[in-house]
Amino acid sequence: MADQAGNIEIEESEPHGEVRPHPNPLPAGEGVLDAASARRERSGLLGLVADYIALTKPPIISLLLVTAIGGMFLAARGVPDLMTLLLVCVGGALGAGGANAINHYLDQDIDALMARTAQRPVPGNRVRPFMALSFGIALNIAAFGVLFYWVNWLAATLTLAASLFYVLVYTGWLKRSTPQNIVIGGAAGSIPPAVGWVAVTGSFDLPALYMFAIVFFWTPPHFWALSLLIQRDYERAGVPMLPVVAGEQKTVENIFAYSLVLVALTLVFAATGAVGGVYLGAAAALGAVFIWAAWRLFRAQTRQKARNLYLYSLLYLALLFGAMMADGVYRVL
Repeated sequence: MADQAGNIEIEESEPHGEVRPHPNPLPAGEGVLDAASARRERSGLLGLVADYIALTKPPIISLLLVTAIGGMFLAARGVPDLMTLLLVCVGGALGAGGANAINHYLDQDIDALMARTAQRPVPGNRVRPFMALSFGIALNIAAFGVLFYWVNWLAATLTLAASLFYVLVYTGWLKRSTPQNIVIGGAAGSIPPAVGWVAVTGSFDLPALYMFAIVFFWTPPHFWALSLLIQRDYERAGVPMLPVVAGEQKTVENIFAYSLVLVALTLVFAATGAVGGVYLGAAAALGAVFIWAAWRLFRAQTRQKARNLYLYSLLYLALLFGAMMADGVYRVL
């Protein structure tokens, strides 16, 4: 991102007609040097902004917000209040971004050892570790303030709890100590749909628990598929991800088992009455593809099949919660 931001062209156009000499001409070459210096300064500023944005991990934030918005549509049984929707998105983005920034600070040592993460802002020496930590803390404080004062205390508390669990329990402890790290640690990423629900209702009800459980059981097959692709990185960094500790065969067995539980859970959710036929049809179709992709990986452990499942899992979660939104709107038409 920083490299792309750095490719800034400064175009200078000459006026039409007679060109008159500057009353105080610069020494030969000085104007060129000043232009080059300006390019470097602008590149440096844009690059720094890009690095701080990268600390928040925007792609992860966007997926978390989709689940939070799905929870809001479900709770409102249609389109939720737009101001509340905006505030939840702002507060959720600040909270998730802050937790991710602190994750960069805590993981700087292992990030430097992995090819996938070695050029992140902190191990790449473009953002000082203390600044990444301070930035993350500030974002979490802002998130709590936005949600507490303009939404409700429960939404603010759940968001803060998710951040603390992610940075202290998962990043600070589980990630480096057990191959079950992503199973337990996935609870942090499972909270946003519950935040969306309580933002509308003010209470934590059974549908919020179901949505939490769906994301919770989605996380292991999603992340283990990724870990199969970057297994050597984890070995180099000494991170006990399941493929490193138990091997590929055990990993794909677990992926398939969790995929079955996940899809079953999404279907059982329809029996609660919180969602209707639009959601059920989408959940059945999306789940069938998920199980098929997991089965193909189970039958033949190839990088391409692991990549296919990983990429589909991202689309799956977004479309599943999109179906919840569509179901809520359809039921009030």
